[in-house]
Amino acid sequence: MSDGTEAEKGYSSEDASTTSQDVVVERSMGLKGFYYNPYTQVCMLGFVCFMCPGMFNALNGLGGGGQIDPTTSANANSALYATFAFFSFFAGSINNTIGSRLTLLLGTMGYALYTGSYLAYNIHPHSGAFNITAGCMCGISAGLLWTAQGSLMLAYPTETQKGLFIGIFWAIFNMGAVIGSAVAFGQNFKSTSGTVGNGTYVGFLVLNVIGVCIPMLMADPKKMIRSDGSRVSAVRHPSWKTEFVGLWIALKTDPLIMLLFPMFFASNWFTTWQFNDYNGALFTIRTRGLNGFVYYFAQIFGSLAIGYLLDRQRLSRKVRAYSSWVILLVMVFVVHIWAYFYQKDYTRASVVNIPKIDFTSSEYPSRVWLYIFCGLMDAMWQTTVYWLMGAMSNDPAKLAHFAGFYKSIQSAAAAGVWRADAVGIPYMNIFVSTWALLVAGLFFALPMIHMRVKEHTDITDETLARMDDSGHIQPVAEKEPLPA
Repeated sequence: MSDGTEAEKGYSSEDASTTSQDVVVERSMGLKGFYYNPYTQVCMLGFVCFMCPGMFNALNGLGGGGQIDPTTSANANSALYATFAFFSFFAGSINNTIGSRLTLLLGTMGYALYTGSYLAYNIHPHSGAFNITAGCMCGISAGLLWTAQGSLMLAYPTETQKGLFIGIFWAIFNMGAVIGSAVAFGQNFKSTSGTVGNGTYVGFLVLNVIGVCIPMLMADPKKMIRSDGSRVSAVRHPSWKTEFVGLWIALKTDPLIMLLFPMFFASNWFTTWQFNDYNGALFTIRTRGLNGFVYYFAQIFGSLAIGYLLDRQRLSRKVRAYSSWVILLVMVFVVHIWAYFYQKDYTRASVVNIPKIDFTSSEYPSRVWLYIFCGLMDAMWQTTVYWLMGAMSNDPAKLAHFAGFYKSIQSAAAAGVWRADAVGIPYMNIFVSTWALLVAGLFFALPMIHMRVKEHTDITDETLARMDDSGHIQPVAEKEPLPA
């Protein structure tokens, strides 16, 4: 931000380049101002994901969804991520047509069904087909939820706040998994069965239902004003035809987004090895709950730490991008070199005869620290990906498409690796593929950082904000000079 006279009047050179309207609006005060504050809304968005995807993560973090045999859970997740991938690709168009609040509302509903299917499976062990069907329905919901979430989270902050907003959201979202894992640990503390009790699933289900209600209480994005007084670009795409045109235009006008696709692909691949092939394979059920607790608690610190770096105005935007890239590369190698020395000692065949590790075991501390570093790496990876997308545009319509691309590719990869786990691909194969994909994703992203990350996002990047109802791009209007 500029200082001096311009800042006192609410103008800055950055504001002039980051909004498609270049209008500084006075924000409301009092309770109304608090409700429409971008920080309030991103916190509410975080609590939506706290209640739904957060509980989903806690459930999957137990390994096999908390079941003895992880095959049904792996198949359900494969079905979930397959539908997630397909619907995410078009979810940006749905979000821009029906609005973010309704998209979020529809996006929360599948999570309750998914959790309920595990409760049903616990009561009726032969209901695996229902569990897989619920996974498909949850995948459709997830595609809608995460696309709306990405659009709002990246559109509400100013350019200097994007790392902070991503960090705030990620912290609240992961607190759901932290609390869910703590509940699972407490309720199964005395369990020796290897599977969680019905009470754990009921508790998760109640929280899922609460999460369905929150989107109805959120503000209309069209009424939102950023902290610098700039309006959030209005999404003006009333027809489905226009939206599908917008999907193509978003890709055509910003083809460098494709250099992030390998990074998108790797971003959920590693969770299968972490959750099923490490946590689920080696630890007792109560210890798996404890591991989930520390894993997601580490994610809170990881997202806030990398978000703090990405918002440091003393460094240029490109330096911040390169710095986060180096940190991710170091984390990938630290985690996977460390993990290799554990993975080489067990296989799918041998793990059946190996006693499960409990948190009281002497070998536990070093292994849980590895899991903590896995959580840190996960949060840093996701936060950096979102920040890079946010560095390409401030237009919520375009960001909705970017978020859709991200979740579609991420979920397609996850569907494949969960299915590979379900059919018994060796642990080591999944582990090595995880390591290779993470490294490849980082190196593909390097040219995008070099060519596309700029100090400010120009109005020329707001392509979809300038698209009329017929799908034509309006020319950029000349800016009026700022007041002296």
